[in-house]
Amino acid sequence: MSEAIGFLLNDTARMFRRAFNARTRASGITALQTRVLIYLSRHPGIRQGPLAELIEVEPITLSRMVDRLAEAELVERRADPTDRRAWLLFLTDAAEPLLGDLRQTSQAVVDEATEGMSDAEREQLAALVERVRANLSRRICQKEEETA
Repeated sequence: MSEAIGFLLNDTARMFRRAFNARTRASGITALQTRVLIYLSRHPGIRQGPLAELIEVEPITLSRMVDRLAEAELVERRADPTDRRAWLLFLTDAAEPLLGDLRQTSQAVVDEATEGMSDAEREQLAALVERVRANLSRRICQKEEETA
């Protein structure tokens, strides 16, 4: 049964990304780029390395995404005053209204996905998925500590 749950969660996440990307295609912003923007709104001034770890992509992949977001004038790199080799990442003023639009799009996808569910069912679903995430996160951290 656990394989079925894992498959369902993974397949559902894939379908969420597909629905989100279809709705944002005209803006040129993907679901992964949206995650970068959201993390930057939560962690202004983060370095690229730690951000790559947070969103679980290779640093070179993140670097390319940041390049595109910088070209679109949504993200800016600033020199790290404590390390000449490092860059700190910040959202630009132009990113703020876009983030609002992306959050609305995300909510529209959630509304579509949970159509026909009561508010209580939606809350229960969110709580159960959060518990699964917390369980896996805790186990991943424990394994990383064991190998360190």
